[in-house]
Amino acid sequence: MTGEDIRRAHVPLDHAPSYYAASAKHDATRYPLGGSARADVCIIGGGYTGLSAAMHLAEAGRSVILVESNRVGWGASGRNGGQLHTGQRRDQDWLEAKLGLNDARHLWTLAEEAKALVRHLILRHGIDCDFRHGLITAAHKPSMVDDLKAWGDGMRKTYGYDQTRPLDKDEVAAAIGSKRYFGGLLDAGGAHLQPLSFALGIAQAAERAGARLCEGTRALRIEEAGGRKHVVTTHGTVDAADVLVAGNGYLAGIEPEIESRVVPIRNYILATEPLPHPEKIIPGWQCVADTRFVVRYWRLSGDGRMVFGGGETYSQHEPVDVAGFVRHYLLEVYPDLAHTRIDYAWGGTLAITQDRTPMIRRLRPGLYVAAGYSGQGVAIAPFAGKVVAEAIIGDTTRLDIFSRLKVAPFPGGRLLRQPLVTLAMLWFSLRDRL
Repeated sequence: MTGEDIRRAHVPLDHAPSYYAASAKHDATRYPLGGSARADVCIIGGGYTGLSAAMHLAEAGRSVILVESNRVGWGASGRNGGQLHTGQRRDQDWLEAKLGLNDARHLWTLAEEAKALVRHLILRHGIDCDFRHGLITAAHKPSMVDDLKAWGDGMRKTYGYDQTRPLDKDEVAAAIGSKRYFGGLLDAGGAHLQPLSFALGIAQAAERAGARLCEGTRALRIEEAGGRKHVVTTHGTVDAADVLVAGNGYLAGIEPEIESRVVPIRNYILATEPLPHPEKIIPGWQCVADTRFVVRYWRLSGDGRMVFGGGETYSQHEPVDVAGFVRHYLLEVYPDLAHTRIDYAWGGTLAITQDRTPMIRRLRPGLYVAAGYSGQGVAIAPFAGKVVAEAIIGDTTRLDIFSRLKVAPFPGGRLLRQPLVTLAMLWFSLRDRL
């Protein structure tokens, strides 16, 4: 197909009808693959991981083709809560027990590098994504207050992290405009941003570096012949020396080893109308997440909306009334917003692993995976793309550390993993209320 043929055949796709899509910066139209192509690296998935890998590889002189079945940033990278958390998804005590202090320290350092990379990308490439510092963790049970303080003290003592400050009940109420919590922890090293604008900004940087990004191009399978990989898609085939599978929650049918270890779940967010005095709710404009296992999280947007996430489902079917589904959780925290208009409500698919540790590794020569961020993707996913890019270029130092995280398959294989995950998550949801 010629370039003109591709344009005529291209049916424009769209992002989910979210507040992020309505306010996104840096958007552009990109075309499907259109026939056979050859590259040093083929990347499957146009979220934070794939885009970051494409940018870093292209800057290092590698030829890169990225295929995305929908739009760049269409999945979790463009729909999430936009919160940049400190550390890995599992806390350092857990990592120390599983891996020992040395590897736990390495993973802490990598997590701090991941946060720094987000800030670096925004500054270096001038990404307009409403970046703001500060994250508050709110304790939903009295027992969690001491746990948060102990976490902050432990991070200061063992890892030299001095960015946290405990909040008592009155302080957290003043900081987040709600009396529903018993205390909290302010992390000045956390942050939040407009996630889709961030993804689209990385996409532009990748293209400027020479990467080719193909939207509307679904990867169907990976074939291997003659020491090379052939990514077969709906719009042609990419012949590459190396392949990165970076589809996260959208990996069905690509690679069984990944699919048995990474399970998709759905989470939901709403955005209100602009509030008349948002600074009276969260005076410092920090983002907030609570201590529930099925976490509730929120922040103020740049134009003063409450962007609030809460509730999960464990199939690909979302609630009939997403706004009503999330609004229930919003009003538990902010009953005074009962008469506030909801302008947007949407769901999105993220991916979890059994132990909530990311699956970042080389599966076999020439085939890499980075997925399963379990809610920590804003920080870890762009960094994972950089880590895999480094490994493809020849430096496996960071990849080797992530590879030592044991990502076990879910019990029961592909057929039973979803029902078992559903039962487990329902149990944790019940425990949150006890």
